[in-house]
Amino acid sequence: MKKKVVVGMSGGVDSSVAAYLLKEQGYDVIGVTMQIWQDEDVFKQSQEGGCCGLSAVEDARRVAAVLDIPYYVMNFKADFKKYVIDYFVSEYERAYTPNPCIACNRYVKWESLLHRSLEIGADYIATGHYARIDRLPNGRFAIRNSVTAAKDQTYALYNLTQDQLSHTLMPVGEYTKDEIRALAEEAGLPVAHKPDSQEICFVPDNDYASFIDREAGEKVPGPGNFVTEDGRILGHHKGITHYTLGQRRGLDLPMGERVFVTAIRPETNEVVIGSNQELFTDKVLCENVNYMAVELSLIHISEPT
Repeated sequence: MKKKVVVGMSGGVDSSVAAYLLKEQGYDVIGVTMQIWQDEDVFKQSQEGGCCGLSAVEDARRVAAVLDIPYYVMNFKADFKKYVIDYFVSEYERAYTPNPCIACNRYVKWESLLHRSLEIGADYIATGHYARIDRLPNGRFAIRNSVTAAKDQTYALYNLTQDQLSHTLMPVGEYTKDEIRALAEEAGLPVAHKPDSQEICFVPDNDYASFIDREAGEKVPGPGNFVTEDGRILGHHKGITHYTLGQRRGLDLPMGERVFVTAIRPETNEVVIGSNQELFTDKVLCENVNYMAVELSLIHISEPT
């Protein structure tokens, strides 16, 4: 009996070829596009596309027709709002710079889609990520780099669980981008030469600060002071959500030399300005580490000194 796999189809060439490869390998393939955007203007969505816009749905549907596989659109708007948009906004409010794709992968593309897929009898889900999955000698699963460093996406998948990895296929990780496009052309897929999507899907104009202002409303602190490390006021900023550590452009400070954002202080609504050298540190604090290769119970974790 054929194993059944649900392929998350974004309408792009990578996920389309993933579906093609898995069908060629003998899997029973079902194509699914995740509907995740919130209250989006239909015309804007159609024009700007992104990984889950109306154009993505139509492209994925056309690919599914060529491959002769079932295709569905599943609604995950509530999960996307909770785990991605709300997280994205709250992290900027805390003066952090989030990566929403990591949250989306862990809690929506895998947690939600995998759960729904298993409910309908699938054995696996699959995506078009440039990454591979290894089964280690100790039986655990781990993310492995794709064959092409130029497109490798393992950094966005570090948070996946053992259960999720055991039910995941990533056929694209064995190919380069040029090879994927060649396969798409050979298979007659209508997205063979579709450009890659670069922007965050729910902020297609790349204006993160305006998006956060709209989502958070009055909770977002307004303008404040640019200051030096010792508190000397240098000028006024537009609001802390407009800045990130290491930023140099867009500061509009006539300092006579290159200066950078070296710290953001949400408690005082200050953006600290300093030299490039002041950005460097010899300590890193991290949390929510995912030890894929070994069980957490086998690891001794020292308290920071």
